[in-house]
Amino acid sequence: MADLKTSLLDLTNTLKMKQLVITTAESCTGGLIASFLTDLSGSSAWFDRGFVTYSNLSKHEMLDVDLKLIEKHGAVSREVAQAMVQGALARSTADVAIAVTGIAGPTGGSLKKPVGTVYLAFALRGEQPQIEHHYFQAKTRTRIRLLACQEAFKGIQTLLNKMSSP
Repeated sequence: MADLKTSLLDLTNTLKMKQLVITTAESCTGGLIASFLTDLSGSSAWFDRGFVTYSNLSKHEMLDVDLKLIEKHGAVSREVAQAMVQGALARSTADVAIAVTGIAGPTGGSLKKPVGTVYLAFALRGEQPQIEHHYFQAKTRTRIRLLACQEAFKGIQTLLNKMSSP
């Protein structure tokens, strides 16, 4: 997982350089993104908080994701990922947010949404979120979750690279 570590270090260096603070909203990764971010010394300079919203009710209670939206599109959808990232920013003082929802398996998949389906959302405060859909064909739950983290770090880094310098 050298790529994951490299992506994480690149992201935290960018957050420090641009003087930005991040928040996370996680479902299938269960706080793993926040854990990686806070494993690094000095993380209080760039990490605000993490929301672990595994259940539909927690998504609603903590992030104000409309239960009708979840019912209509499913918890694993681009619409819910977008609502999660917007809710995380609304309930934090962070400048930037990552949200993830997906099916890490080994159960829970369907023909329309197989195990390995993950939606990532990235947003800067005051801007429209960007959504990515991934399908990881990894064999284990752990591997799917790690790949989701890696892509989350890469995706937010890409968004931050498009910003002008502070």
